Amino acid sequence: MDYISTRGSAPTLDFEGVTLAGLASDGGLYLPAEWPSFSREEIAAMAGLPYHELAARIMTPFVGDSLTQDELLDLCRQAYGRFAHDAVTPLAQLDERNWLLELFHGPTLAFKDVALQLLGLLFETFLTRRKSNLTIVGATSGDTGSAAIDAVAGREGVDIFMLHPNGRVSDVQRRQMTTVRAPNVYNIAIDGSFDDAQAMVKRMFADESMTSRFNIGAVNSINWARLMAQVVYYFASAVQLGAPHRQVAFSVPTGNFGDVFAGYVAARMGLPIAQLIVATNVNDILHRALSSGDYSTGNVTPTAAPSMDIQVSSNFERLLFDVGGRDGLALAEQMHAFEATKAMQLTNAQREGASGLFTSARADADDMARAIRWAHEHAAQTIDPHTAIGLHAAQQSDLDPAIPIVTLATAHPAKFRDAVERATGSRPVLPSRIGDLFAREEAYTELSGDYNAVRDFVSEHASPAA
Repeated sequence: MDYISTRGSAPTLDFEGVTLAGLASDGGLYLPAEWPSFSREEIAAMAGLPYHELAARIMTPFVGDSLTQDELLDLCRQAYGRFAHDAVTPLAQLDERNWLLELFHGPTLAFKDVALQLLGLLFETFLTRRKSNLTIVGATSGDTGSAAIDAVAGREGVDIFMLHPNGRVSDVQRRQMTTVRAPNVYNIAIDGSFDDAQAMVKRMFADESMTSRFNIGAVNSINWARLMAQVVYYFASAVQLGAPHRQVAFSVPTGNFGDVFAGYVAARMGLPIAQLIVATNVNDILHRALSSGDYSTGNVTPTAAPSMDIQVSSNFERLLFDVGGRDGLALAEQMHAFEATKAMQLTNAQREGASGLFTSARADADDMARAIRWAHEHAAQTIDPHTAIGLHAAQQSDLDPAIPIVTLATAHPAKFRDAVERATGSRPVLPSRIGDLFAREEAYTELSGDYNAVRDFVSEHASPAA
């Protein structure tokens, strides 16, 4: 399987290369040169498979010759053996048409674990082969940081530097990062927003003073391998609900667009998805882009759903490339203009290409609280604020009532105890496996929002490429 950049100028890579590279050298994001697909018969045969076997079957076409089938299956068995639920990503029914896909049974209680537990193992496998070191630089709005740190803490050949916006993640999210005491883990709290942190990460990938000394890698959803792993749970849930003989829709609480783009990939592979509902909070750049073609940033508004407090959705570029004709040079020009002006109008081809599968909805704080209360009172389910935004969008859908809608439950409610308690009057409890979180000692470095300060810190502490 060959991988190409959305901006058309970076070298073509295989799966191993794209996993270690993260961002393409031309500033774009990697995608498969062509989409693999499954027949209806092949999808029907997925019913009843253990999750790790299903994962290996779906990911095999993307991996190509970089891993044998036995190697991939073993890595999947290791990755998903750490989850607290044997189904890994179980479904829960809310009413006659609404379902929750519980993605929070991993070690850090968020959907990011589903991909990052595997990604950590892939890094270790490929770096051992190459006898080289990797410097992971990432930005987090909450959950990516803890999941990535858990996945690579203590692993040979990897240093991880995780940036988070100081004071803009929940106390549980912060502590899940800053209480991990491993010599290869560096937590950095920066002044500014997640978008500021993400911009620093992208700048470092293009900084020759850094890339000439270090192998800079990514764990954010700009890394293709992470998105690939997220495709699996769309197949897992849809097959349980009757696919390929029945269409299924998904409502996805979305900030950086990676999770919902994985659903798009599943649809391109043949999964009968009726609709992908992009659910945003008041930081609604994606809702505006999909409903009116206006992809223009505003100021980030802090909310009780901090993982969605984003105005620049990195993975949206992958969709624009694929539905807009896969013209990398044209997209590069479009994205460079956006990066300069922070405003962009989607082309007619991009809008029409997205409209066939995507719709969107926006939720404010009251909408979110109502959805949390509804799930608690009517379905005996406690959900977190991000999941509530997805549920709100699902409940507004005008799809045929015969089509089930699966809302992705992206985080355990105990990660956002205050917001859940305000809505329900009941304070969710952390699972016992991380129940001593608030007794652990924290360690992190506070830095200004200046790129040079972050670059110098990474340069001082990272291991050279070889």
